[in-house]
Amino acid sequence: MNDEQLLRYSRHILLDDMGVEVQERLLAGTALIVGAGGLGSPAAIYLAAAGVGRLLLADADTVDLTNLQRQILHRQDAIGQPKVESGRRTLAGLNPGVEVVALGARLSGDTLAQAVRDADVVLDCCDNFATRHAVNRACFAAGVPLVSGAAIRFDGQLAVFDPRRDDSPCYACLFPEDRAAEEVHCATMGVFAPLTGIVGTMQAGEALKLIGGFGAPAIGRLLMIDARMLDVTPIRVPRVAGCPVCATRG
Repeated sequence: MNDEQLLRYSRHILLDDMGVEVQERLLAGTALIVGAGGLGSPAAIYLAAAGVGRLLLADADTVDLTNLQRQILHRQDAIGQPKVESGRRTLAGLNPGVEVVALGARLSGDTLAQAVRDADVVLDCCDNFATRHAVNRACFAAGVPLVSGAAIRFDGQLAVFDPRRDDSPCYACLFPEDRAAEEVHCATMGVFAPLTGIVGTMQAGEALKLIGGFGAPAIGRLLMIDARMLDVTPIRVPRVAGCPVCATRG
């Protein structure tokens, strides 16, 4: 690290669990953020501020006025523009030392697989089950850890899945693909603005631990967040025998 980086990241370096070695791993790391909305906004901001060297920001949508209530990556003058371009400008202004790669199309197939392989950690910040399952499959195929978040109304969820560990479940263990699941969207159900910040920031924290190799990520636990009561309930999530995604490991 140069002198400017040592000063910028000094509050990390002072932490006994981090120090120079962990910060250097962050600077050399790559995170893929799938979704630049309510969850992806705070996640991307904190990953950039913390010095993750390369961020792959994936989203096919444009900025809408209704987004600005919670999607803090975007500003009024970005309405109508691609979210990934708006996000790249914001992150460049926050930390010009971080490379932000704007992926302005919905990731799928080989494109998704390659983006996952390019990353050290993937943050699922999207809003639909089809994409969540596709990202989960790609992560377990590539052996890349996945940090999954969700937020609707006043209820949030956070879970970490790590295919490098034989005891880790995957997203399909928690929400099997062959079970009908009701899609709920904030456009029709609403969402409490700070909740997206809480969940997205927690996702960033878990991603930093995974890239930096410190602490204990929440692998095998589903954290249920109730923003009305500010209550967090952990639920154990076991690896499911016969899971079509992760059962071939170990």
